[in-house]
Amino acid sequence: MPDTLISKRKSEHLRIVSDDDVTHHGTTLLEDVKLLHQALPELDVEELDVSVKFFGKTLSLPFMITSMTGGAEYAEQLNRGLARVAENMGIAFAVGSQRVMLRHPEVTPQFAVRKEIPTGVLLGNIGAVQLIEVPVDTVAGLAESIDADGMCVHLNPAQELVQLEGSRRFQGLLDGIARLLDRMDGKILVKETGAGLSPQTLERLKTIGAPVVDVAGAGGTSWTKVESHRPTNGPLQRSAEVFADWGVPTAVSVYAARGIFDENACIIASGGMLTGLDAARAIVLGADIAGYARVILKEFMEHGYTGTVQFVETLAHELKMAMLLTGSSNLRALKKAPIVLGQGLRDYLDSFARTSGENT
Repeated sequence: MPDTLISKRKSEHLRIVSDDDVTHHGTTLLEDVKLLHQALPELDVEELDVSVKFFGKTLSLPFMITSMTGGAEYAEQLNRGLARVAENMGIAFAVGSQRVMLRHPEVTPQFAVRKEIPTGVLLGNIGAVQLIEVPVDTVAGLAESIDADGMCVHLNPAQELVQLEGSRRFQGLLDGIARLLDRMDGKILVKETGAGLSPQTLERLKTIGAPVVDVAGAGGTSWTKVESHRPTNGPLQRSAEVFADWGVPTAVSVYAARGIFDENACIIASGGMLTGLDAARAIVLGADIAGYARVILKEFMEHGYTGTVQFVETLAHELKMAMLLTGSSNLRALKKAPIVLGQGLRDYLDSFARTSGENT
């Protein structure tokens, strides 16, 4: 692994995320989505259909192991192991940031894990800020170099602003995403990194025809909080602490996304997803796929490949329980299951609706 500032930062990120308290003090608000119990579901668990189309392939489960930090010493073992889990369970997998490959193409093998996931959905990853720094052909080449099915483009302005080495330029990102979208024939997933997507941002992504969005909402890992644990950030540590709980809760972002995008768009709910019941709640709100990151990382680091497979199996069982107990035979039916929204989420949505058009 080349001795670079990027790789050192990514190694630091992995250690902090796995060991330190880096979650939002607030919640995803998914707990305010109450599914109504049906004691006569008239269904068999084995007959439930939990498959979903994604990037031209069929996932056995509506789950994705979402992008984690990339370019660290542990990245290759992590990428290969999680890719194997994804292939085994029929779920999608996205590698961490490939930014380091722009300067050090020799690390490509650490991200090139297609052999571990030969039939599944494998996605690359790059920061949106790189789209205003390098040609789109170069970025598309990152995905092509690992035989990925598409590219995740992550938005992380809050995190960048509390890094000493972070970017301060965010003008032109939407145009850069649009150009990459055209270059890659629509095979793009646009995602936040733990601060959520507001209605205004979602509307902007809709204008360029973004086909897949991952809300990556607040309530899970806070990357501003992660940066507060890095002593190398010096004077910006205070700012990282001040903005530790910044963002739009996952439930709110999912609800907003489904109201803005049509049914042809794919919405991924990530950010604080811990259980299969969380996935069910997000799907009822309008998500198509549930994304898991830190909880999978910790499982893999503590229990390895076998333990992580068992954990995903548990997530699947919990999702199917929620489906059967709401009388939902498939994911489309689950989206129509009756729900009651808790007061916290209802208050947030009511306030959101009143103010969402004021600061576009």
